[in-house]
Amino acid sequence: MNDEQIIIIGAGPCGLAAAIELQAIGVDALIIEKRNVVYSISQYPTYMHFFSSAELLEIGDIPFTTANEKPSRLEALNYYRSVALRRQVRTNAYETVKTVTPLSGGGYELSCENRHGETLRYRAKAVIIATGYFDHPNQLGIPGEQLDKVSHFFREAHPYTGMNVAIIGGSNSAIDAALELVRVGAHVTVIYRGDSYSSSIKPWVRPTFESLVAKDKIAMRFSSRVVAIDSRSVTIESPDGTDRIDNDFVLALTGFHPDRNFLTSMGVTIEPEGYPTFNDETMETNVPGIYLAGVVASRREANEIFIESGRFHGRKIAAHLIASGWIEDK
Repeated sequence: MNDEQIIIIGAGPCGLAAAIELQAIGVDALIIEKRNVVYSISQYPTYMHFFSSAELLEIGDIPFTTANEKPSRLEALNYYRSVALRRQVRTNAYETVKTVTPLSGGGYELSCENRHGETLRYRAKAVIIATGYFDHPNQLGIPGEQLDKVSHFFREAHPYTGMNVAIIGGSNSAIDAALELVRVGAHVTVIYRGDSYSSSIKPWVRPTFESLVAKDKIAMRFSSRVVAIDSRSVTIESPDGTDRIDNDFVLALTGFHPDRNFLTSMGVTIEPEGYPTFNDETMETNVPGIYLAGVVASRREANEIFIESGRFHGRKIAAHLIASGWIEDK
């Protein structure tokens, strides 16, 4: 059994930020991460640039410099990796937390499994849940969704050259993917349930996208949804009726959600709106000693912009640990 003061589950930007905030009050927290540091960012499209400027993504008071107006995925990976190493954040990578169980005398026991299949156990006074969402895409719930041609992730356009690609969704991820696909010669249809363009589309991108739609370089289907997928086509339903279009690949860019089952397994309740119960001022859930940090606490659709606010959750948690007497102020 390994004894720790605080364990953070998840080594994303907000988990790292929380660990650094705890260092400032004398707590050397342990992060347990089932994959690699900032795994979610490593899964972003290869050539993606953030919507946020670099300074809004900074953690630990370490400057994030970039030669571009907006930092790239590669720059973010380098930045967060460097911060973790520079601040000597203790991280057990490729180790999965299976259960978090309250102890009769206070605190929690965590049962984990490493990449060798070995079981490890920890005790901690408090646990911070800083898990991301990339393992839990919002499912369509339609026939054919499990076919190999369907993906909830878009990495890069090259594999789709010359192919008929249907993109489901109308957010920035869908628009950016469509633009990249057109550049490599894919035949793109964007299928969106809204009756007009999403207001969230980046303002400098929308004119380019609309121009390509006007020139029939991209087929845009508003007020529509895919109701079935097979090996050669997709079936689309709209107010005008139902029709099928030829299709080679489907990118279902419909967003992601936190692992609610993991939260409820430790007693955290879920509000009717679908987000976990927590205190905005302290980030503590309805279970004493269980805190949230980052996108897991999002009350809206999760995306990379949430780093802007989630990076400060650790500061709230540290302040509450001091105020409640769990940790003495340095």
